[in-house]
Amino acid sequence: MTVNIITIDGPSGSGKGTLAAKLAAHYQFNLLDSGALYRLLGLSLHKRDLLEKLDAELEKCAEIAANLDIKFVTAEAGTKILLDGEDVTQTIRTERVGELASKVAAIPALRAALLERQRAFAQAPGLVADGRDMATAIFPEAQAKIYLTASAESRAARRVNQLQGMGMDAKINDILANIQARDKRDMGRTAAPLKPAADAYIIDSSALGIDEVFNLMTAYIDRKLAN
Repeated sequence: MTVNIITIDGPSGSGKGTLAAKLAAHYQFNLLDSGALYRLLGLSLHKRDLLEKLDAELEKCAEIAANLDIKFVTAEAGTKILLDGEDVTQTIRTERVGELASKVAAIPALRAALLERQRAFAQAPGLVADGRDMATAIFPEAQAKIYLTASAESRAARRVNQLQGMGMDAKINDILANIQARDKRDMGRTAAPLKPAADAYIIDSSALGIDEVFNLMTAYIDRKLAN
């Protein structure tokens, strides 16, 4: 049986995580937050003091990647993410862990270690996969492919609001610099660089609200899944 797959790729802060969750609820599909996997791996390697020794300890790091103890616990208040039994839902959304994830994602051997784990999420009745290379590398067979982008300035402003809402201090100039550096690293990496799939539906959310983008997405997805 063919499993319907919807991919949403795009840079950090474009709103793809929020929209992926809304789409998964709307279609009653499974959800894959691939960015969370990289953040979890980055955090796990950081805790083990292995990030600075990637070259020398690559085999060990890949083994850790393949055997991460991760649980996604769904509740009305949102999805809780556990790493080795510890609730790291808020921790992995910090800028620091985002930078760790971007570094991990640039290593081909670590990407390969997480590849099959991501593909295993494609189960009935369907999947919404959110990430950087869902359509180009992980699920090229997806029926509906969306690339969600936004200007670096608008993404920085959103990120500041998000962090402040979590009670964290945030300076927009620092956030903007981090986003621009991450974009450059993600788009320039050798392994599955961030880019739209050739047949992706590209949406720029810079001047759009969540509901507006959601309506554009569902109209496109409904057409693609009906074919």
